[in-house]
Amino acid sequence: MNNCIIAQSGGPTVAINASLAGVLSANMENGYFDTVYGSINGITGILNSKILNLSKLQETIPGFTDKLKVTPAMYLGSCRYKLPKHQDEPEIFDKIFTFFHEHDINAFFYIGGNDSMDTVLKLSEYASEIGSNIKIIGIPKTIDNDLCGTDHTPGFGSAAKYIASSILEIAHDTYIYPVKSVTIVEIMGRDAGWLTAASALARNEYSGAPQLIYLPERAFDENVFIEDVKKLLETNNSVVMAVSEGIRDKDGNYISASATSTDNFGHNQLSGAGKALESLVANRIGVKVRSVEVNILQRCASHLASLTDLDESAEQGKYALQLSMEGKSGVMVTLKRTGDAPYSTQTDYQDIHDTANLVKNVPDNWINKEGNDVTKEMLTYLRPLIAGEPVISFKDGVPEYLDVRHLKS
Repeated sequence: MNNCIIAQSGGPTVAINASLAGVLSANMENGYFDTVYGSINGITGILNSKILNLSKLQETIPGFTDKLKVTPAMYLGSCRYKLPKHQDEPEIFDKIFTFFHEHDINAFFYIGGNDSMDTVLKLSEYASEIGSNIKIIGIPKTIDNDLCGTDHTPGFGSAAKYIASSILEIAHDTYIYPVKSVTIVEIMGRDAGWLTAASALARNEYSGAPQLIYLPERAFDENVFIEDVKKLLETNNSVVMAVSEGIRDKDGNYISASATSTDNFGHNQLSGAGKALESLVANRIGVKVRSVEVNILQRCASHLASLTDLDESAEQGKYALQLSMEGKSGVMVTLKRTGDAPYSTQTDYQDIHDTANLVKNVPDNWINKEGNDVTKEMLTYLRPLIAGEPVISFKDGVPEYLDVRHLKS
């Protein structure tokens, strides 16, 4: 037997299931693996022997792969499990590889972000150490777009499209009252401001919102911020701004971080940057002000998905299968941009050591001198990623996605 298993981990996106669909489609085309299994709730599904036979579902459910491609979040569920070093807890790795051998697994695909690539790194290093020929391959995803070595990550384009559309609609909301007002939109992004930068895509010939954009790559100064807002209010009734949840001062202190709340990977659980700035504007300027926290909404908004994002995500899943057929292991699929006008990319791969536990920040020269906006280079980079709309079926007025009751038990 020659089988493989796939798992998904980290935060959900619109496109992570498209990568899963890509693996399944490619395997159906070439029949390389006898059975494709899915691990429920990431790597923990393997540890707890909770798996699905995806090949069987693909054969028995009409249109399964096509519907999977446009279904948001994770069909296989997720986890926030930090795999220890094998030197510290070898029994965990022994359990995982025993599972692989019992199920005739020759390849493990892990679809996820930075922390998931850390798991790929540890498993591939352990496989190499024990002389296992099981291929360990990472397939990227994250709305944060902060994985090193790839032009952009699956899920980012769709999230960027949602952010841009929402900011434009918020701007329309603010224009209706002839009063001075400030609207602060807080957007996800702990260390990298890619998603917040995408708010600039909302601008058009009649609307300049957001007029201010603040990213975590630049130190945030409250006094400069207040002056930025005051200056705009001199000539505008409404000011809309986008701020990353991870903005911090010159000493590296988060504007909104809780000192006691962290996740399993030691990351600060951030929220409240918008509220903090709302209070600042209210106290020091005294105009009508509100803050909006765009928290998880953009992660699973398939009704505003980017077709470019979904198609590229599926292609990266297909390419991962090809890499396993070529005997590659300890690698992550990447995208290389080969043109802006017309836009074009090609799939590639790199050693997992060049991605795991690293962060791709917004280039400093893509942020304006004042630190409150992005440059035209950023817009050139972003625009192709939100292009196109997939066909999504509706039932009783709402999108119709794959049944995920298997995640509820």
